[in-house]
This record gives sequence, structure tokens and C-alpha cells, in this order.
Amino acid sequence: MPDTALAPAGKREITKAQNRQAILDAAREVFGEAGFETVTVRDIIRRTGLASGTFYNYFRSKDEVASALSRDGARRFSPILKAQRERARTWAEFVRGALGAYYDFLASEHDSWLARRTAAESGEALMGETPEMAAVFEEVRRSIIDEAERGGARGVDADYLAAACIGLAREIGWKMLARRPVDTAAATDFAATLILRGTAGLSEASR
Repeated sequence: MPDTALAPAGKREITKAQNRQAILDAAREVFGEAGFETVTVRDIIRRTGLASGTFYNYFRSKDEVASALSRDGARRFSPILKAQRERARTWAEFVRGALGAYYDFLASEHDSWLARRTAAESGEALMGETPEMAAVFEEVRRSIIDEAERGGARGVDADYLAAACIGLAREIGWKMLARRPVDTAAATDFAATLILRGTAGLSEASR
């Protein structure tokens, strides 16, 4: 015979989980549309349809929401990048694999965001940077530094190299999303060629 005393508590936990997810989903949308800096807590609450007091039962600020999204982005991308690192036998394979994984992830996030737009809204709208993507870049940065220090880019400043790779990948990624069709393979090849040839030149100059 079921313990009916546990039913209300179980239902409350489900509701709490649903409310929290609704806030995160709403924040992901509005951050994507307007960018993190311009979005307010009120914008997030308005998108959820929840009472303003409900929001503050879960998060104290939009920064806390952003942190939760960042952790989610890093959690989902980290095993993808780890698999690329384990598979790569050379610096070139790592660069191409990491870029390909990033652009596939970016395109998937973008498609997911577009799928939530109404029919009246433009499908060409470009997703703004979200905390999730910032977390993905942090994963990439750490991996680039690790690979460079293991000898993949001998003599090259690892911090500068990571900054250059990330900036290049970021800008090409946004341009990739603005085009139709979205071509992740072309973006990967272009970015990887620039990075690998540039790294080779820097390594040669350091000798």
C-alpha cells in the first residue's frame, strides 16, 4: 500500500525542479536574444510566467542563474572535448578535433534556441553569447594550454596561443551561425588552417 504521506512531499520536489528548470530555460532564451549584460531579472521572470517571488526562491540574481547555466554548459561539453583530446595523436589532430567539436556544439545550441522562436520571428537571428558558451570557451582554453605545454606548440606562449585560438574560433563561430546553411566543416577547416599555420610559424621563430 503506497505511503500517501510521502506524496505531497514528492509532488513539491517535482514542482521545485520544474520551476528551477523553467527559470534556466527562460534565462537561456533571453541571454541568447539580448546578451547577458542587457538582460535583467525582470526579463527572465517575465519569460517564465512565474511570480517574481518564485524566482528568488531559487536564485538571488541573474549572476547566479548565469553560473548555473555555465556549469551546465561545461558539464555537457567537457566529455566531448575530453574525447577529442584522448583521440588526438598530434597537435594538429587536437586542434581540428577541438574546433570541430566546438562548432558542432555551437550549432546544436543555436538550433535548439531557434526551435523555441515563434513563427513570426526571424530564423536568421543570431544567438548572442551566453554563459554556457563562456564555459565552453574556458574548457577549450585549458585544453589548449595543456596541449601546448606538452609540446604541441613548442616555444609558443601558451596563454597567448589560447587567447588567439579562442578569439579566432569565437568570431568564426558567430559568422558561421549567421550563414545559411550552417557549415561546421568549412568553419573547422578555415579556423584550423589559420591556427596550425600560425603556430608553426611561431614555433619556427622561437628557435
